[in-house]
Amino acid sequence: MTEPTHARPALFARPAPILFFIAAAVLIDQIVKIAVDHYLPLQEAVPVIPMLALYRTYNLGVAFSMLSGMDGWFIVGMRLVIVAFVVWLWYRTAKDRWLAHLGYALIIAGAIGNLVDRFAYGHVIDYILFYTASWSFAVFNLADSFITIGAACVILDELLLPKKAGR
Repeated sequence: MTEPTHARPALFARPAPILFFIAAAVLIDQIVKIAVDHYLPLQEAVPVIPMLALYRTYNLGVAFSMLSGMDGWFIVGMRLVIVAFVVWLWYRTAKDRWLAHLGYALIIAGAIGNLVDRFAYGHVIDYILFYTASWSFAVFNLADSFITIGAACVILDELLLPKKAGR
């Protein structure tokens, strides 16, 4: 009779590494936002490379300025519910699903980074602008990027990685 083989838990399936990663990502996000708030002019594009500029603005909504007309406390509550839901997903996901766990870590870090802004300033500091002569994307920040990349990781995990029977 053979012993069942147990897959090693993914790095971010364990509490200590994911907490360290989230704390480091939030810290980096906040350091960048503080620098942006102190050194970038408000609502004035600073070209970096063609089609990319730094552009400090304040977002009263959620990622990519969505829901900017909503009450600030509603947005805070919504973000807290999302963080709680993602933590629940993290807990329920098989421990060998490394890409999903990476995605959850990024989503949580991004949501917390923007929550810190909301509590500290009453708005979120955005500063990355992609544009062309006739079009521009919503101004966003590193935390928004974490959320977007994290969601992509979770989707890729579902689409590309093999599933165990009974999952």
